[in-house]
Amino acid sequence: MTKLMIIYTGGTVGMIYDEKNRSLRPISFGEIRDHLPELYRLGYHFFVHPFKPPIDSSNMHPDRWVELVEIIEQHYHYYDGFVILHGSDTMAFTASALSFMLENLSKPVVLTGSQLPIGQIRTDAKENIITALEIAATRINGHAAVPEVCIYFDFQLFRGNRTKKYNAEKFEAFYSMNYPPLAEAGITIKYHQPFILPPPTEPIRFHKKLDPHVSVLKIFPGITPETVDAILNTPHSRAIILETFGSGNAPTAAWFIRSLEKAIKKGKIILNITQCDGGSVELGRYETSEKLLEIGVVSGYDMTFEAAITKTMFLLGQDLSTEEIICLLQRPLRGELTLPESTNSKAVHSYWTNSPLS
Repeated sequence: MTKLMIIYTGGTVGMIYDEKNRSLRPISFGEIRDHLPELYRLGYHFFVHPFKPPIDSSNMHPDRWVELVEIIEQHYHYYDGFVILHGSDTMAFTASALSFMLENLSKPVVLTGSQLPIGQIRTDAKENIITALEIAATRINGHAAVPEVCIYFDFQLFRGNRTKKYNAEKFEAFYSMNYPPLAEAGITIKYHQPFILPPPTEPIRFHKKLDPHVSVLKIFPGITPETVDAILNTPHSRAIILETFGSGNAPTAAWFIRSLEKAIKKGKIILNITQCDGGSVELGRYETSEKLLEIGVVSGYDMTFEAAITKTMFLLGQDLSTEEIICLLQRPLRGELTLPESTNSKAVHSYWTNSPLS
């Protein structure tokens, strides 16, 4: 019998309306199970590990990511797959972090949740949970169908470190602008095999060290030298995520370039990602990004903000030199970025060109 582990962290999926207090309150997984009798018809053996107490995903923290990795490590060889029930607000951050912390993953780790509490009649929780469990249990040619960290929501399965939450009101809360879905659930679940990571050839490695000393500098018209310097000089900050315009463009003002260059010379890493949800950083394509390239700003290509933050935390937590971190930031470690003109990039382009969504 297929054995699955459900890790219940909390979130809207585990809420119910309290008539007495007239507000939503968190419930135990036992109460979730009472609302989901279909679980017993799946034919899987599953074990539940609940967070006590359940947490709102707004309170998610790198320490909790380490806790999740430790739980998976302790049970990795006993279960065929893992489903994490999680609040949607920070789900993409958690999925991205876990993708880097679980190296050579050969089993599915599927995060899911819901936009409506499971106790409500129109809830999306039931379908999301049941299909996430089915995906975690599926094997193709003797291997897990999706041996990576992913997010399942509203009939689509996305690579975790390629996903963003974009809508707080629709059931389709997530999208992946720069990478196609790994699977789509209809009458059957259709897996898009060319876009799924292949099974690893090396044994799994569990990484539990993260360094959260990362700052974020989001560029906007009229940003002042005082604001830029305050962020670049944040105490103990080792890296800065620079959110730029378009394909990596930023002001060409001399004071701005000097501030960035000064921070880089102090040993800080500046990683350039675009504020756009779709597209990629191309340093040097325009005059407004040439100077960034010259002073040593690092390209994040098409990484999401969530992937950029968690990948940087992950690499800072390893025993690596600044040069090694800069090199690895620009390489795909878990499929989180697409290098220009790569074979994978052409496959992605082909998918969207022929997709009904295009």
